[in-house]
Amino acid sequence: MQNRPVELECALRAVAEACAVTRRVQRDLDQLHQLTKDDRSPVTVADFAAQAVVAMRLQDELGAIALVAEESTEVLRAQSTGALTGAITDAVRHIRPAVTDTEVLDAIDLGNHEASAARYWTLDPVDGTKGFLRHGQYAVALALIENGIVTLGVLGCTNLSADFARPFNDPDPVGTIYYAEIGDGAWSLPANDINVPAVRIHAAAEVALDALRVCESVEAAHSKQDDIARIIAYLQATPKPARLDSQCKYAVIARGQADAYLRLPASASYVEKIWDHAAGKLVAEEAGATVTDIYGKPLDFSTGATLSANTGVVCTAPSVHAQIIGAIDALGIAA
Repeated sequence: MQNRPVELECALRAVAEACAVTRRVQRDLDQLHQLTKDDRSPVTVADFAAQAVVAMRLQDELGAIALVAEESTEVLRAQSTGALTGAITDAVRHIRPAVTDTEVLDAIDLGNHEASAARYWTLDPVDGTKGFLRHGQYAVALALIENGIVTLGVLGCTNLSADFARPFNDPDPVGTIYYAEIGDGAWSLPANDINVPAVRIHAAAEVALDALRVCESVEAAHSKQDDIARIIAYLQATPKPARLDSQCKYAVIARGQADAYLRLPASASYVEKIWDHAAGKLVAEEAGATVTDIYGKPLDFSTGATLSANTGVVCTAPSVHAQIIGAIDALGIAA
């Protein structure tokens, strides 16, 4: 075992366990019970099971915790969803064989904390749910926020290969985990063994604009892809954008495989959630990338469960960040 700080070791173990659970559920995807949340995005057994596994691990090793997470059990506690709860418990039993339905539901609800404490964890148990459903990329994203600053982040990219030559739409049988603590760089591990020596990762250093490699969301609803295309054309970049779901895009920037991830709000009313960016943002920054909103402002995690002080996200290699922000402004996208 690596000689890592207790909280980091616990977070890595929690995410690795969640990766194992979600991989097992994804393998049996056709048998999943599927619900729909208020925002119409699908919720699967994997979301709930991963949140339970992470919450249990944090509580077991760290004691009382404040956890702000995406899922709640309101719908699960309805009498008509007993079969779904059973499926979630079965998934958690891959890690905790003796766990009961009640223990699983209570663990999920540990994530109901408000994002108002001076110190709390935030979790997206399956970031990129639609990618998960199509056997694509998704991430288990866990971060620690202290006084509005992200100080620890872990990204479990269960289907993302360490081999850059493997296409993003070809799920890797091992996967990768990326982690960072503030001031200590960004690191990579295989998702199936966190006890091997970690490898330090770095964002691209010097990038020529005409060779700019952009990655964007698969789901058009998540970002204005037409505006991203305008930015690419304005900068005269020639590579075709790579598309993949979830905070895996932050990892791809952090390890130098791409140079820019742009998330341009699809509607004026949309506000980003903290759990959709906290872990990935820290990993990318500690790898040397620059992360801001579309106005060039640092992401502000001091305003509760949403990034209400920011608009969109721009994560890039440092050498091209100013030019991309300039392109956004010149094209009137930030207006």
